[in-house]
Amino acid sequence: MGTVQLPPAELVAVVNTSLIVISGVCLALGYVFIRRKRIAQHRAAMLGATTFAGLFLVVYVTRFFLYAPKLFAGEGAVRVIYLAILITHTILAVAVGPLALLTLRRALRGEYQLHRRIARITLPVWLYVAVSGWTIYAMLHAF
Repeated sequence: MGTVQLPPAELVAVVNTSLIVISGVCLALGYVFIRRKRIAQHRAAMLGATTFAGLFLVVYVTRFFLYAPKLFAGEGAVRVIYLAILITHTILAVAVGPLALLTLRRALRGEYQLHRRIARITLPVWLYVAVSGWTIYAMLHAF
């Protein structure tokens, strides 16, 4: 059985997608932990989600400057669906960074009521960005 060798751009894309998957898993675990009042685990999971999302951003920007973007090859209805996901993903991805930082800042300062209020907005936006990012990656590589 031979090994599969990915071109550098593909390897970076896989690493990048893995980082955002790990971030999304940490995010979901953080939600489960806080619902169960496991504060220390919630904090660790959310710091993990933030760290992996930050690493994703660094790799994404680096990849943008090193490699040409992969263009979506699908046509017709699937292209419309792809573009709808891409547009909403892009808009919300720009918003989630400041939202996540504000949410994290409020938690680290002990401003828990304000933290909870903004977290109720940040969590679904962040989860959508993570899942739609995975979907975009899958669609780009399926066509």
